[in-house]
Amino acid sequence: MFNLWIAFAANIVCICILVYAVYFPRYQRRDLALAYVGLNVGIMLVTTLLSGSGAGMGLGLGLFGILSIIRLRSDTLTQGEIGYYFAALVLGLMNGLHPDPAWLSPVLSAALVAVMYAADHPRIAPRTRRQTITLDRAYADEAELKAVLENLLQGQVMRIEVQELDLVRDLTVVDVRFKGAVPGQARHEAAGSNGSSHPAAQQGPGGALALPGSALDELAGAR
Repeated sequence: MFNLWIAFAANIVCICILVYAVYFPRYQRRDLALAYVGLNVGIMLVTTLLSGSGAGMGLGLGLFGILSIIRLRSDTLTQGEIGYYFAALVLGLMNGLHPDPAWLSPVLSAALVAVMYAADHPRIAPRTRRQTITLDRAYADEAELKAVLENLLQGQVMRIEVQELDLVRDLTVVDVRFKGAVPGQARHEAAGSNGSSHPAAQQGPGGALALPGSALDELAGAR
């Protein structure tokens, strides 16, 4: 019984940290946060009951496997969200079995949360992106397609997977992996370029606005 209470406390603490301190700040999906917690606690309770009864563990785990497949097919989840889904499932199973010694479940649960935190950290490959893009033209030449995508995405295309090439409708659907600029750096560079291309007006004597000479020349030329 002591192992059960230790495992229950470890499960509640670890699933709350995993969902509300690691997952939610990065993905901002409240519905999946609730699903992760409910799945985790439900699996732990049922696993605890099955482990102390005559029912086969294989039957219980098989039922939850079927429910997991149905849940995963009922909504569009990214691969990262599926990873958190199975992490919540594993936490529930592991702590529901509450093996000896008593410290084993808390240590393994903390290790799983630490691995998920590190593996999905925003500083790991922050420039790497993946998008599915539909182009209103059929590109049979991969080199031309890569050049068009790099110009469109403003980044370095690493891999291209053509999912559909329709010559009748003149359409290309492509799955592209690319490296783009870091969002903060991109905004900084954009602000710098805007500042250099459009000189700011300066306040002259008496509160009048004085434009730089280059801006006056542009206005005169426009006239």
